[in-house]
Amino acid sequence: MKIRWTDKRVRVRLDDLEVQSLLGGQRLETALKWPGGGWRVVLDPQETGVNGDRQTLWVGLSGELARLADPQTEGVYLDGSPRVDVEKDYLAAQVQ
Repeated sequence: MKIRWTDKRVRVRLDDLEVQSLLGGQRLETALKWPGGGWRVVLDPQETGVNGDRQTLWVGLSGELARLADPQTEGVYLDGSPRVDVEKDYLAAQVQ
């Protein structure tokens, strides 16, 4: 999972195996930790909406999995604060 943070948006890029894990009901997370703190993003296929606390951004994908699985769709875009874009980052050979 690749994460890009901007002022009001988080962009998450997933490879094909990560998308398959979400479709199989597995929660994905990644974190950046340092002494005394850190950041974490959790993608949860069982939940909906974008929520957060001091160090964790929770992204619920329950209603978005069918669109994410569609080979013609690049990703899904969830409104929230911040907005979260979850996109597929497949190699060109895998998309065709």
